[in-house]
Amino acid sequence: MKIIIVDNENLEKSFIELPVQLIYKNDANYIRPLDKDIQEVFDKKKNKFFRHGVCERWILEHEGKYIGRLAVFVNKKYVQEQPTGGIGFFECIHDQKAAHFLFDQAKEWLSKQGMVAMDGPINFGERDRWWGLLVNGFEEPLYCMNYNPPYYQELFESYGFQVYFNQLCFGMDVSTPLSEKMVKWHDYYSKHPDFSVKHIEVNKLESFAEDFCTIYNKAWAKHGGGKTMELKQAKLLFYSMKQVIDEKIAWFVYHKDEPIAMWINIPDLNQYFKHFKGKFGFLQKMYFLYLKLTGACKRFVGIVYGVVPEWQGKGTDAYMIGECGKMVQPNRLYDKYEMQWIGDFNPKMVNLAHNLEAIEVRRLSTYRYLFDRNKEFKRHPML
Repeated sequence: MKIIIVDNENLEKSFIELPVQLIYKNDANYIRPLDKDIQEVFDKKKNKFFRHGVCERWILEHEGKYIGRLAVFVNKKYVQEQPTGGIGFFECIHDQKAAHFLFDQAKEWLSKQGMVAMDGPINFGERDRWWGLLVNGFEEPLYCMNYNPPYYQELFESYGFQVYFNQLCFGMDVSTPLSEKMVKWHDYYSKHPDFSVKHIEVNKLESFAEDFCTIYNKAWAKHGGGKTMELKQAKLLFYSMKQVIDEKIAWFVYHKDEPIAMWINIPDLNQYFKHFKGKFGFLQKMYFLYLKLTGACKRFVGIVYGVVPEWQGKGTDAYMIGECGKMVQPNRLYDKYEMQWIGDFNPKMVNLAHNLEAIEVRRLSTYRYLFDRNKEFKRHPML
């Protein structure tokens, strides 16, 4: 077995195509990611993490055949208890020797970069994409969510990887009624003159971006040393989502006209992209618009939820969730709802999911491997 470094267009194509035929050819639940989404991770002009990190992509060859792949990377902004590198985009045949060979090479490469541990499979980028190994709920993945065969768990754990944290994905049937508790909170706020609720309007994105920025910076920025979000960044985020926004599933709550809570959802783009075989050229874009107009997507996804600290735990979220239900449930605009993953280290968000009557529908795990096998392993700290 030998490692081939991806350093030209032909090898890049092989890196992208390898999983399609080698691993998922007969898997009905597999949705091929858009080629461009994978390519942009490794494009120094488009991925800002190259400013403070390094990355390589590998293909594993054996007897003239490609049998696996892996990306290895160091992100200096990924601050952990010890210097920790990352591995991601792992694909491999069902062969422990092949997988362990890839992991050995990753350990050696990361050690030379000064790392003493590696997490995987993770992304050379933000946590909202390509993060974690699927260990339960082998259904069609959400957009930019990792999907893999069940045997990958064995390959990781037999090498010595341990679960650093679990990523819990909660979902529910859209027809599920709100709990009695949430109905009471909704009725209370809907009758209170100091409170109001609005859904996003595409022709007023700048205004909603300002509200988003306000809530974000109050709810998360100072939590765990997070960064504040500049208004310019929030506007860019909203405009980037403009083509996929469904006004009826993105909501804000206001107290005396001040934004205090938000619940931002979008259609699951994979329900469109699964028809495109990884491509997104002119014809695919036209087909995307057709699918969008004809209501082809029946699953929507929660991507951001936030309540400013002084209103947390006071039922304000029930107000916007109830109003959304009034629009979505009677017309059966969607059948399924799923939240982006919640870390098992975040009990408040897990409780929110339970309050929605949502159940765990899939689980991914972020694994960690300590190079010093005598060092004590610690799980992600609880929030």
